[in-house]
Amino acid sequence: MTTHAPAYASPADVAANGPYGPGRTDRPGPLYPFRGRIAADGSGEYPAEPGRYHLYVSYTCPWAQRVAIVRDLAGLRDVVSLSYVDDDRDARGWAFRERRGPDPVNGFTLLSEAYDATEPGYPGHISVPVLWDRRTNRIVSNDYPQIPVDLGTRFAQWAVSGLDLYPAGLRDEIEALDEEIAREVSHGVLQVARASAQEEYERRRARVTAALDRLDARLAGGRYLFGDRLTESDVQLWVVLVRFDLLHNPLAGISERPLTGYPNLWAYARDLYTIPAFRETTDFTAFRFPGTPAHSGDGPVRIEVAPREADWDEPPGR
Repeated sequence: MTTHAPAYASPADVAANGPYGPGRTDRPGPLYPFRGRIAADGSGEYPAEPGRYHLYVSYTCPWAQRVAIVRDLAGLRDVVSLSYVDDDRDARGWAFRERRGPDPVNGFTLLSEAYDATEPGYPGHISVPVLWDRRTNRIVSNDYPQIPVDLGTRFAQWAVSGLDLYPAGLRDEIEALDEEIAREVSHGVLQVARASAQEEYERRRARVTAALDRLDARLAGGRYLFGDRLTESDVQLWVVLVRFDLLHNPLAGISERPLTGYPNLWAYARDLYTIPAFRETTDFTAFRFPGTPAHSGDGPVRIEVAPREADWDEPPGR
């Protein structure tokens, strides 16, 4: 049997190739156009089957980490496979390099090859997470809000000691809270970074800090967002919290108050970090602050916030 060396992309080189984004993320049309859904009952184009689907994710992307955590919490490690792209990008998009390992499914060196295999000449955004179908050799979905829903609800018959992250009796409440967290926190921190005028910046950061205050108060009365029940809402919030002090806050200048200054949020975040699905999908080195605040030298005057390293192994006391 002949074996081949793993295939890797050349190092990311923004000077030679340009930055990622122009020509990809600014095109008309949806950023996340592949929206296939997994069917639990075995019907449709993408029926739930063990071993058929693969996830491409990144340690840097919070939405990709959300998918990786849900997969593990739902008991699907042996049902849906997973691999990581490299942390760094240039205009070519996400790539496979030695640091994070090769593509174990297709041997691609660039994730754009998966997009081109699905839609030849695909011109749009090369995003993670990606749910790939080994049988049809195409992307099922890059619709990041729906992939964790399908993982958490469509493969239950093969799950190994998995948690029900979408209990039927709470599903409407989970969806409502997920929308709030996405709007006010997950997308909120990015909107603060993108603010181009002083009033816009102040308004957007006030919305994020107000949301953090509400969530901190909510967690005073329970271990998780829904009392003693761990749900997908906790996953969505946590992937932002774990990046807040090292990346989001110093990059955007959101708050003088670090995550460690919110007593309930900080204890809650450390409590979740004790769970293997959260800890094992986290690499703090992937949350590197680029060293330059958003829109440095241009736009609003931002508060200065230094990256803050905290002791995530401190006992949570919850």
